[in-house]
Amino acid sequence: MKAWLKRRVSRGVWESAKQFRLALDLQRRHRRGMTMAARLTPPLKLHLGCGPNLKPGWVNIDLFEPGAVPLDLREVFPFADGAVELIHSEHVFEHFAYPDEALHILRESYRVLRAGGRLSVVVPDTAPVLDAYAKRDAAFFERALKLWHPAWCDTWMHQVNYHFRQGTEHQYAYDEETLVKLVTATGFVDVHRRGP
Repeated sequence: MKAWLKRRVSRGVWESAKQFRLALDLQRRHRRGMTMAARLTPPLKLHLGCGPNLKPGWVNIDLFEPGAVPLDLREVFPFADGAVELIHSEHVFEHFAYPDEALHILRESYRVLRAGGRLSVVVPDTAPVLDAYAKRDAAFFERALKLWHPAWCDTWMHQVNYHFRQGTEHQYAYDEETLVKLVTATGFVDVHRRGP
């Protein structure tokens, strides 16, 4: 049946159908996560997009990670205003479309955080990549190729593009100025770069 369909529909229709099926699966997972979240008692600490890094004592949120609460961060967070004392996300934010999804996640984070609560966002910093490209810093790109980038990144521009997109995973690239401006635009104050 699958082969028969593939011969009769365009690649675009086939890809759209796959995306629709994925969206239905994400909705099913999110609904299960909503049920789980309803049982949680504030104050909470949220670890957004935790992946396999489950933090003890935290509400670990990830649509695909077993053991985490499967919530779609593009939806309204199922937590009351001020129910959260700390939110952490690491290498997650860049996977969401800018500006709509990024602003939504930050606004929801602001809403659920209690007064004095903290938001910690870690993203790949694009400024050093662009600086290395401009300066033709071979050592920087050799290191990136060895540690992170696939072998097909055999030009510096391939490596820049891979940093920006990570295949199709990354939706937006940030530097400190851009992220600080975005976070402050959603109401956060005392926004600054955290040390290493």
